[in-house]
Amino acid sequence: MAKERIAVLGAGPMGLAVAYQLILDGYQPVIFEADDRVGGMTACFDFSGLQIERYYHFHCTSDTGFLTLLEELGIADRMNWTETRMGYWFNNKLQPWGNPIALLRFSGLSLIGKIRYGLMAFFATKRKDWKSLDDVEATAWIKKWVGEDVYEVMWRKLFEYKFHHFTGNLSAAWIWSRIRRLGRSRYNLFKEKLGYLDGGSQTLLDALQFFLEENDAELHLGEPVKRVLMQDSQITGVETEGGQHHFSKVISTIPLPYIPRVFPDLPDDILDKYRSVNNIAVVCVIAKLSKPLSGNFWINTNDDEMDIPGLVEYSNLRPLGNAIVYVPFYLPGEHPKYLERDEVFIEKVKTYLMKINPDLSNEDFLDIRASRYRFAQPICEPGFLGKLPPVKLPVQGLFIADTSYYYPEDRGISESIDFGRAMAKMIDTC
Repeated sequence: MAKERIAVLGAGPMGLAVAYQLILDGYQPVIFEADDRVGGMTACFDFSGLQIERYYHFHCTSDTGFLTLLEELGIADRMNWTETRMGYWFNNKLQPWGNPIALLRFSGLSLIGKIRYGLMAFFATKRKDWKSLDDVEATAWIKKWVGEDVYEVMWRKLFEYKFHHFTGNLSAAWIWSRIRRLGRSRYNLFKEKLGYLDGGSQTLLDALQFFLEENDAELHLGEPVKRVLMQDSQITGVETEGGQHHFSKVISTIPLPYIPRVFPDLPDDILDKYRSVNNIAVVCVIAKLSKPLSGNFWINTNDDEMDIPGLVEYSNLRPLGNAIVYVPFYLPGEHPKYLERDEVFIEKVKTYLMKINPDLSNEDFLDIRASRYRFAQPICEPGFLGKLPPVKLPVQGLFIADTSYYYPEDRGISESIDFGRAMAKMIDTC
């Protein structure tokens, strides 16, 4: 008996997880992806001989969905855990950060401010219920805990350089989930442990793609869906450059801003909800250095001359031979700076890194590239999830979601895997 073919839109981690689960449940997924490779924001590129992600990723000990999938694919032995450190660039000085001793020694905060900050971090990590924070605005919630002075030093520029004019309309539940995830990666008050795969995210992508192809999934790379076809509130197929393909069921994991274009026949009130979701774009610069920048994995920044919320020295998590540093610039897609040439961002990064570590010179930059992603981060305002259309739409055989849907959790590989597998399970409810 032939297996039922189900269209999956998007081959990022969520789309691949959908396809994986569909196979386990006895279906044949047919995946359509606009890019020439699988992976979405986890996709890798050739960085002068090094296969590495265009956008950095790390894993926490609480990422059960990700770790479970590694076990199922037989690659759990490729997982490694490393003690990592954080730093904070403030007042033209790189200071330790991320543990109680670093907090007490941090210059720029009063003793009362340090105590208030520590209490906020501690209780946020221990908190389990997020729903009471769902309708609370994030900056007001933080200021209530730590006060205006601490907010000014530790949070204001982080918010403004990442969220810009959306800063005053973010959900406290969403911010809390980010604090909690990192806090749960600490195996004691003083030490943090994060994980990486041998070979990076490409190891997972290769294993998933191999599994899909071995189990008769169809992968249409470089073939985006132009339109999903429906009639009388029933899915009938999809249209690509290659023509029309008949399907009675479609699961979409593409970014929500694309939905009105790809699903124009949905009711206007549903399309308006998708249109209302705002997203921040990113220009992510990755530099290969001949010497380390620091001993930290993550460095927060508060500097009037740096328009970034922080940077990641990824090679302090995953050993790579050379120092690898990611520097993300978050910008609204309509912001004039987002349209500037890659060279503008690259020159900024060189200046910033040489300021943090004066021992660096132009000759230490072995390679440096910039990548862009228009829909990198959904803006999760108070009550965000309740404003989205349901995953299962009032069209027979249609399911739509992206990383916005696992709010209040932040976008991540493990969350995408969990949600993608759950979406696939919904097929049986049609």
